[in-house]
Amino acid sequence: MPELPEVETVRRTLEPLIINKKIKNVTVRYPKMIKKPDDALVFSAFLENQTFREIKRRGKFLLFILDDLEFVSHLRMEGKFGVYDDQTPLNKHTHVIFSFTDGTSLQYNDVRKFGTMHLFKKGEALDRLPMKQIGVDLYLDAVDIERLYPKINKSTRAIKNILLDQQLIAGLGNIYVDETLFRAKVHPMTRGHLLTYDEVYRLLIEAEKVIHQAVKHGGTTIRSYTNGRGEMGMFQQTLYVYGQTGVPCSVCSTAIEKTKVSGRGTHYCPVCQIMNA
Repeated sequence: MPELPEVETVRRTLEPLIINKKIKNVTVRYPKMIKKPDDALVFSAFLENQTFREIKRRGKFLLFILDDLEFVSHLRMEGKFGVYDDQTPLNKHTHVIFSFTDGTSLQYNDVRKFGTMHLFKKGEALDRLPMKQIGVDLYLDAVDIERLYPKINKSTRAIKNILLDQQLIAGLGNIYVDETLFRAKVHPMTRGHLLTYDEVYRLLIEAEKVIHQAVKHGGTTIRSYTNGRGEMGMFQQTLYVYGQTGVPCSVCSTAIEKTKVSGRGTHYCPVCQIMNA
């Protein structure tokens, strides 16, 4: 699933390709993808003659700003946006096409069909679901230890699960949580209430660093992720633990291990990351 760095990279690469382009019509080939309004034909009708003005992002959500409207897109597992000439044959996995008046189109491709789109009046999206409940964005917001420590400290959940909670910290997923925990020297199964103030602060600082470094490298391509230009991310070349099972730890040379935390594949160093008692 694309995480914050991948979605931010999509935003950056896609924006210059569609800004100031006017929508001629919208074709929805898989109506279940449109969550608001509940009628894909209404979604399409509202967007006709609207012009893209800006693309924002919060957590894993893209927010497309138009003249009078805005729509929220979540890429889920394998969603992708791309801009194509109208003469380019449609992919069988292309489910939403925003055709422009200049003979190009913005196309949404999703092999698994898990992606979602919500349409709102301009200025409403951030105060409505699904974006209303998302938490701190460590790429956009300053680390607020005073706000986050009490929430983490009162939880008996494993810290891996806490960091994956999008209502607490938006945008982190499996890859960057594993990397953050390794860098902060925290075992993924340590319970939140067992972490000290300093440990939580170190976790948040490392998470912020990981996110910024991953954005700088264009995200991480493990399977199918590409940006708005169809290019792969390169952060996978700097991963310390995620996907490195059996590889010697870069710090102590112990083999990286993989376990499961609440069903999630989790990578860690058994020497560098000792679980708090």
